Amino acid sequence: MLDVGKKRRLKRIMPGGKTLIVPMDHGISSPVSGIQKIDEILERIDGLCDAVVLHKGVVKNSEYVENMNSALIVHLSGSTKYHANEKVIVCSVEKAIALGADGVSIHVNIGSDNECEQLRDAGMVSELCDSYGIPLLAMMYPRGRDVEVSTETVKHAVRVGYELGADIVKTSYTGSVESFSEVVEYCDVPVVVAGGSKKNGEELLEEVRGAVLAGAAGVAIGRNVFQADRPEEVVKDLRRVIHGSTTGVEVLYEGNLVADRRG
Repeated sequence: MLDVGKKRRLKRIMPGGKTLIVPMDHGISSPVSGIQKIDEILERIDGLCDAVVLHKGVVKNSEYVENMNSALIVHLSGSTKYHANEKVIVCSVEKAIALGADGVSIHVNIGSDNECEQLRDAGMVSELCDSYGIPLLAMMYPRGRDVEVSTETVKHAVRVGYELGADIVKTSYTGSVESFSEVVEYCDVPVVVAGGSKKNGEELLEEVRGAVLAGAAGVAIGRNVFQADRPEEVVKDLRRVIHGSTTGVEVLYEGNLVADRRG
């Protein structure tokens, strides 16, 4: 049974049980383009997305976050590209709360060299989140040496997140409505799909539409938003797919991304 505090915060992150999250926690992994001036991106997408994911240093130094309407999720784990799969805890639940977080997130790679430590940390974080009434978003992926990415391994990763006590689980889209339906059915908490690598507008919206039809509760899409020329337009189109009745194909004709389709 969720307590009142967690329920209230989950409603901020998932209004109506659906969510459009924009992660911008990529800077620890590598110096990706598009997040040099995060406040500028935040100002353009604030209120259009339901939540953003940021590391504590970005939150602490931001001049925009304190007035932000979108929910704040503080990311607790990290690794650089030199040890990409070996995530470690770099922020506490208590620090995230002090920064005003509506939720926290962790990243677990099933099959990584330090999988055991990641599982232990995720289990402990979930207990703290329950104690403080803070929603936990678990980013769960099958990643490591000799780990095949398939419907079965994605199902396993998602189930691990659920078993450890996550309130929302993020994972990779498996490529089809049928296969991702299996993933969603194997998890009794909301599942959201990652955006992954940069895609063109049509490809991105078709993937999101498929995930929603499969039962996904939404998306957590970063690079495809913050690396776009007009991130607010991408978020508006994604929002119509997730929160509205418009299908991905129809959005391509109605929204800004139709320009991408026509070349």
